[in-house]
Amino acid sequence: MTREELLAAIDKKYEAMGQDPDVHLSGLLHAEPMKYWDFIQLDALLGLQTQRTQLPDEMVFIMYHQINELLFKMILWEIAQVSHAENIQPDKFVMHLERISRYFDMLSSSFDIMGDGMELDQYMKFRDTLTPASGFQSAQYRKIEIASTELINLIDFRFRATIDRETPYKHAWEHMYWQVAGKDYETGEKSKLLTNFEEKYEKELTDFMVEYNEVNLWTKFKALPKEYRENKELIEAMRHYDRTVNIDWVMNHLNAARKYLGDAEATGGSHWQKYMHPKYQRRIFFPELWSEEELANWGQDEYIQKFEQMS
Repeated sequence: MTREELLAAIDKKYEAMGQDPDVHLSGLLHAEPMKYWDFIQLDALLGLQTQRTQLPDEMVFIMYHQINELLFKMILWEIAQVSHAENIQPDKFVMHLERISRYFDMLSSSFDIMGDGMELDQYMKFRDTLTPASGFQSAQYRKIEIASTELINLIDFRFRATIDRETPYKHAWEHMYWQVAGKDYETGEKSKLLTNFEEKYEKELTDFMVEYNEVNLWTKFKALPKEYRENKELIEAMRHYDRTVNIDWVMNHLNAARKYLGDAEATGGSHWQKYMHPKYQRRIFFPELWSEEELANWGQDEYIQKFEQMS
């Protein structure tokens, strides 16, 4: 684009907004040039790490989880590009799914930072200052799950038969699989971990359920034309994402926790072994894209090992 064409395009842009292009050009004349540290808000970013103890490895723990949350935000950004797109084509659907899977692949491989990157003695000391907080309380991760599949696939496996698309969101919320981390279903009593989470995020997340009820990735896929739904590349991208999130990432997270906790409770008091292991809750985003054998063996150690060997 020539200089004259560029100026004409600027005029057209601002006139369409009812703005005077010359005023904006004058502002550009006096503005400071962009700098890297300003563009990414580096000072603010590096000022977000506040330790509660003097133990050096607490800083590793804080920064690692902040990086996770940034990646979760990237994932939600990609999901939105699919969910809110009109007449999406298979290649665009695949492109965003592959991006998301790469982010989760990065998260899965990063657990060595936790598993090998902190001294056990330090961790066991500073973790007590976190109680009753827990990674369970990541609202962004819950949003990723909600935006990926229909709510029925996130309901505690024991209660799915009692819930359908007409079920009120409040009832569905009370039976989401993650409730098992802090709820006694016989008494209805909830742990401080869970009540804190609900006080902060229940309305935001139930509103998010409404927003993604008909545009989550699974519903979006099922609404595609038949020829698109049979696209092998798209099916493989869907399956890869499902497995990456609900087996690979979860198992890497679980194994990192086992290294430090053994059989101890998590900081939030949750029964994390049964809450996290995929064979108990059977979280599957896209169930109809898996064979009966794959579904029956979901999360079983022998199946995981067999799949890894095939890959």
